Amino acid sequence: MDYKKLLPNQEFRIKVLGLLDFLPDKLMIKLQYLIKTGKRLNLKKPKRFTEKLQWYKLYYRDPLMTQCADKYSVREYVASKGFREILVPLHGVYSQLKDINFNLLPNKFVFKTNNGSRTNLLCKNKEDLDIHSTKKTLHSWLSNRTVKAGREWPYYNIEPKIICEEYIETGSSSDLVDYKFVCFSGQVSYIFVNSERDSTEGLVFSIYDRDFQKVPYKRKGLRNTDINFTKPVNYEKMVEIAEKLSEDFPHVRVDLYNVDGKIYFGEMTFFHGSGYIEFEPDHFDFLLGAQFHLKKMVF
Repeated sequence: MDYKKLLPNQEFRIKVLGLLDFLPDKLMIKLQYLIKTGKRLNLKKPKRFTEKLQWYKLYYRDPLMTQCADKYSVREYVASKGFREILVPLHGVYSQLKDINFNLLPNKFVFKTNNGSRTNLLCKNKEDLDIHSTKKTLHSWLSNRTVKAGREWPYYNIEPKIICEEYIETGSSSDLVDYKFVCFSGQVSYIFVNSERDSTEGLVFSIYDRDFQKVPYKRKGLRNTDINFTKPVNYEKMVEIAEKLSEDFPHVRVDLYNVDGKIYFGEMTFFHGSGYIEFEPDHFDFLLGAQFHLKKMVF
């Protein structure tokens, strides 16, 4: 049965999941996978990348993953690996809204949470910033306790914080390209390249192999582009960084930026799209899955 035809409205499907938050992790994950992808989840003999991500949630419980999922505490991990120089400079870290003194912040900066996705606020000119509206947004971020939505356990014990970072200038280009290195057992497999994040038409998502050659695969539901990005300056250094940061895990996605050869660290993510995504053609899900060697570690 095609469950997307049964529940064609995506927002409605997600609301249904919200009402079932009380369910045990395994049952909830199976239900989410079914509703969001229209496929039955095989946990006994997972073959797909997206299936193995669900297995990873349930059965691989390394406490180091919590440190690295936290966008603030991961900085210590990155520094311990010898890459302190790629950390974006901090202006402040706040557990409470009242601790933020906007008068002390520079003209340009970025707010983001340490435990969320798509919780970023870019300030390009503080004079144009609606502080009242900004405070409301930050308050909602700090108050958000829906960490169990995708059953991504590393986020359960992260204390919410607001991080204020330096605004990264992109020089001649107004678009900051996000290079997401998909790593398995310390080796880069593919790079998901995100661009035009602020476009009204939506994010552009492209996939490249380890040699930075574009491959004919897409993520369903996101824009693709015929443009071939030029291999960034210091690309091999980016690969080195991604592989060093990923060496402690069976799988992790390491996000980096590159501005005219200057490399910046973004984040580390263990469950891309929470594992509820689809690729075109579908067999790319299996290609990625074949490189993901599962190892049970439950604490």
